[in-house]
Amino acid sequence: MFLLGGLLGVCSDWRRLVPGLRDDDDRGLEEFRRCFVEALFGEEVAEAKRWISVLRDSLEEVVGLVGARAVLLPKELKSFINDPLHHLMKKIFIYSHDLAKGKLSLEEFERTATAAVRTSIRTNMRSIYESWVLVKTASLLARRWRARLLYPENGSLLLERSGRQRSGGIPPNFVLYLRGLGALSFFLEAPRPVGWGDTRDLARAWKLYVALRPDMLVYSGYVQDIIRLGSDPPIERPDVIIEVKELPDWFSRSREVRGPFAAAMTAEEWRNRWIRGLWAGLADVLGVESPESAYEHVRRRKGLRLTEQQIVKLYARIYRPRFIFLVSRERVPGEVRAELEDAGVEVVDGVGFSEERLAPVAERLAEIASYRGVQGLPLFVPAEVLSRLERIAADLGVEPERVLEAAIRVAAENRDALREALGA
Repeated sequence: MFLLGGLLGVCSDWRRLVPGLRDDDDRGLEEFRRCFVEALFGEEVAEAKRWISVLRDSLEEVVGLVGARAVLLPKELKSFINDPLHHLMKKIFIYSHDLAKGKLSLEEFERTATAAVRTSIRTNMRSIYESWVLVKTASLLARRWRARLLYPENGSLLLERSGRQRSGGIPPNFVLYLRGLGALSFFLEAPRPVGWGDTRDLARAWKLYVALRPDMLVYSGYVQDIIRLGSDPPIERPDVIIEVKELPDWFSRSREVRGPFAAAMTAEEWRNRWIRGLWAGLADVLGVESPESAYEHVRRRKGLRLTEQQIVKLYARIYRPRFIFLVSRERVPGEVRAELEDAGVEVVDGVGFSEERLAPVAERLAEIASYRGVQGLPLFVPAEVLSRLERIAADLGVEPERVLEAAIRVAAENRDALREALGA
């Protein structure tokens, strides 16, 4: 039987617990997983809890500010926020059983389990900070320009996109209405694949499978669907791109960019304007002469690894937004800032968890708000006022909207009476 006594005292040396593991001892395996995560990732879990606390406060605040009913998070992030330690323990569930059965050696378990936990921590910490940047920007828009949630109609501020593309379109996560300025449509992690029914549909949607995906796209007005499969690129040109960097050394990192750059190109693909446009953008970022030169560069190196700043510059080159922001939690070195600004990227750095540091982003968004695509707007009035309006309309036998129209017309014709009624 796996012994639990004194477990917390030996977590720093979790390997000593391995001989007591049994595949049928669920309680013992659970505590072993807890000990493993605490021993190797205790500091990261503590840091995650601090970030989670900040995000929770921000979520509660934004709901009231924009008039939402709730904030809906992605399933993975929600699980991590509810209990980061337990979430990470679940990531090594199978590995712990394989270790107890002897299917994995101790060294194999440590290698695979460590990689799984580290990946989950990085992914979720990134999601936390990206979510914080978004909701704090929305809070700023609410405080300074009285932004209210216009879409979705159910009143939920959506930070997840699960199943949102099944109908074949890419709708916004949410739309905010800024009083007197217009609307802003927010899209997270888009473009992305959409639902398709047959080979013809898949051929049309394939561009979205290989499209580059910035963190956030923002559009002026009420934009219900950004797919434009016949255009180059296959989505409507965004007004603003916001890319978020939470790591202190993000500018020293690079990653493989696959998608359209991963496979060999056919003559037919070279004739495709969208694919050729991507390679032209890459040529510009790599500093080579032509799309063909960029392709040869990638083929010769058998892959494509770009720095994070090159990827941001590629977003700017491909999607050609009116404005593109890079929001960094930490300060950005001068040479990196200069490189990005030369490419038209506005750098907002040293943000930490300070809402005020996001003011330049909110100010730019307020500038581009418009009434494009807005068919009607809700009137945010106290419930008692609305009740009185409906009673008056019922007594007159007309719709509440007609009472409002008439009241506005009378008020416009008799400003003195209106000032008296307002006590002004």
